[in-house]
Amino acid sequence: MSSCTLVVSTRNSAYQVLETLRSNRQKRHRTRTFLLEGVQPITRALEYGWAFDAVIYAQHARLSSWASDVIARSKAPIHYELTRDLLAPLSGKTEPSELLGVVRMAADDLGRIRVGTDLLAVVIDTPSNPGNLGTVVRSCDALGAHGVIVTGHAADLYDPTTITASRGSLFAVPVVRLESPAAVARWVQNVPRAIAGCVIVGADEKGPEDLSGHDFTVPTVVLLGNEARGLGQAYQKMCDALVRIPMAGSASSLNVSMAASIILYEARRQRRAIAG
Repeated sequence: MSSCTLVVSTRNSAYQVLETLRSNRQKRHRTRTFLLEGVQPITRALEYGWAFDAVIYAQHARLSSWASDVIARSKAPIHYELTRDLLAPLSGKTEPSELLGVVRMAADDLGRIRVGTDLLAVVIDTPSNPGNLGTVVRSCDALGAHGVIVTGHAADLYDPTTITASRGSLFAVPVVRLESPAAVARWVQNVPRAIAGCVIVGADEKGPEDLSGHDFTVPTVVLLGNEARGLGQAYQKMCDALVRIPMAGSASSLNVSMAASIILYEARRQRRAIAG
């Protein structure tokens, strides 16, 4: 595929589009593209086959071997060469990155989540903090979850803060956005047909079952609530079990990303124990 190089030396319309991809959620979702920077996220995006619409770098820059390799492997149809004073504001780093990418969003297709007899998936409802959302995705990657579902008008999955917090895991773990608990309910109703059973487990600080007492070795979907409101009624009705994380001290609840990590660790611990 041939590429087109655009030299940008003023804040023209092309540059303004790049600016809005960093700062404007509506623009990102209208174009279904987002701005990406950082060695680890860009490398992971390439590794897992995400499509690059463009690469961005400084005019007359001597690029590192890593950046040159990314440009070649990405096969991006557009190359933006920016003056350094224009490149710096696009970067979220104190020291501007030498290379940024414009990357296409993944399809919100539940078929991306592999459903097998070892299923472990996480649903998080309307997370309000992009950093928490990114950390949940990172924990899912680290602890062996097969996918994440995000429902409601939540923190933007493609916000730079979410991507940074995920440390590149966003590109390795299928993350699917759905509108409502009803859409999740339709999915979980179909899951048992494929794997002969699935347990829906909700995390709730008043849940009747201690986390360590629950059997996570079976196919499991974990439901996590909003940071402020917890698990909503629609999700609670969907659950086969409600579990709590035992607490000591004065804290009554945990940050949603911390809760996700603890639950996923317990699931992995149990599964490794039976695997020998």
